[in-house]
Amino acid sequence: MDQTGSNNVVTFSEILLTLRKHIKLILSTTVIITALAAVVTFFVMTPKYSAGTQILVNRKLSSDMAAAQLQTTQADIAMISTYKDIITSPVIQDTVKKETKNLPGSADSTVSVATETNSQVFTVNVTATNPNTAASVANKTANTFKKKIVKMMSINNVTIVSKATADSSPVSPKISINLLAGVVLGLILGVGLAFISEFNDKTVKDEAFLTDNLGLTSLGIVNEVSQKDVDRQIREQSNGTTIERTNKMRRRV
Repeated sequence: MDQTGSNNVVTFSEILLTLRKHIKLILSTTVIITALAAVVTFFVMTPKYSAGTQILVNRKLSSDMAAAQLQTTQADIAMISTYKDIITSPVIQDTVKKETKNLPGSADSTVSVATETNSQVFTVNVTATNPNTAASVANKTANTFKKKIVKMMSINNVTIVSKATADSSPVSPKISINLLAGVVLGLILGVGLAFISEFNDKTVKDEAFLTDNLGLTSLGIVNEVSQKDVDRQIREQSNGTTIERTNKMRRRV
C-alpha cells in the first residue's frame, strides 16, 4: 500500500476532532445565519394570505339522455382543464381586476385553479397581501366565470359550491420552515468553514508532518513548557540553593 496515500486518509476521529476544535465557529455561524433568516422572515418578506372558492360545472341532461350520464360526467371532468385556462385568461381576469382595483393589494394578487382526481368540483385559489382582498377576488372570479361561460360555451349550470372567506393566517412566509432552513444552512456553512480553516492551517502538529510530508530529519522534540512550570522550577531551584547555603553555614559553625 502506498504510504503517502494512507497518510492522506482522514479518519472519523480526525473529523470529530476538527469539529470539536472549531465548535465556536460552527455555533456562531449557525446563530448568525438563523438570525438573518429570522430578520428576513419577519421584517423583509411580506405576509400573504390565501382564500378559495369551489365551483361545480355539471351539464343537465333530459330524461331521454339519462343513459349517457356517465359519459357526460367524464366529459365534464375532462373539460375542467379548459375551465382552468378560461379562469386564468385575460377574458376573466381583466374584468376581475377592474372591479377589484380599489381593494388593498389586489394588483399583486395571483389566481390559481386546483383540481381533484375524478371530481367535477375545482377550486379557485387567490393569494394576496390582504386576507379580505384574497376572498373578494376569489368570489369575484367565480361570479365572473359563471356569467361569461354561458356565452362562451353555452353552459348554464355552474354552481358555486362554497364561497371564499377571509383567513387571517398567512400562508407565507412559513416561519418554522424558514428558521429550520436557517439552522441547517448555518450548520452546513459552519462545518464547511471549519474544514477549510483546518485545511489551510499549516501549523506543524506532530513529528510525522516533518518526516513524512516534508522529508526532514527529526533531531528531537522540545516540549512546550508553561509559565507556571517555569516559575515553579525557579522557586524549587531557589529553595534548593537556599537550603544548600544554610547547610554549608551550619557545617562551618
